[in-house]
This record gives sequence, structure tokens and C-alpha cells, in this order.
Amino acid sequence: MTLFSIARLTTHYSQDDRGMEVASEPALRSSTGSYPEAPMRFAPLQPIRQWLANIELGDRKTARSLCVIIPAQCPFERTVQLFGRTLLAIPPLCKLNPFYDELVALRFRALCYLADVCGEDVSPFC
Repeated sequence: MTLFSIARLTTHYSQDDRGMEVASEPALRSSTGSYPEAPMRFAPLQPIRQWLANIELGDRKTARSLCVIIPAQCPFERTVQLFGRTLLAIPPLCKLNPFYDELVALRFRALCYLADVCGEDVSPFC
């Protein structure tokens, strides 16, 4: 048995609408012909993430307070130096926050709202 005949046994060929042979793996398809559903994941924080992502900014005061409350960079990142030599570098711990990406996106949307809709100078918040 040659390598080509082994590959021919494990792969099914069908013809597409142009008459060309197309290989399809039978293990990927279920008996109904569609691909299997992705397994459901346990995500208890997903509703809070969606709520943060769907916050709409409607007034200047809320947008300003969000820009003040959410820091522009991680406040925990530090580099301890002594006589010009780095003794200790504390990494940014904000990445451990499960809502970090949503909060950064919310701050960015608030800055864009202040700049585009309200016409404010956002340089004090950067």
C-alpha cells in the first residue's frame, strides 16, 4: 500500500459547484453535515465585561470623571533604582485585572467623547 492510497482512504473527496474535487475530513463534520458546536465556557465575569463595554457616554461630567478615575497607565509599575542601577522592577499588575481591557476601552471612549463631541482639550488627562 502506498502513501497516496493511505491518504486516499482517510480523506473523502467531493465535488464543488465548479466540478473540482475538494477534500474534506470526515472527523470534523457531524452526521448532519455541519461542524460541531464549540463547547460552552464557564465565564462568570462576562456580564460585567459586557456592561462595561456597553456603557454609553451622554454627558461631559460623566466622561470627565471616568478619565480622572481610570488611570492612563498602570499605577503599580515601579522601578527601584539605587546609584543609577536598577535593584527591583515591579511589573505592571494591571494586566492581572480581569476588566483591564474593558476599562482601558471605556477611558478611551470617554476621551474621544470629550474631544470629538464636546470639543475639549484632553491633554490634561493624558
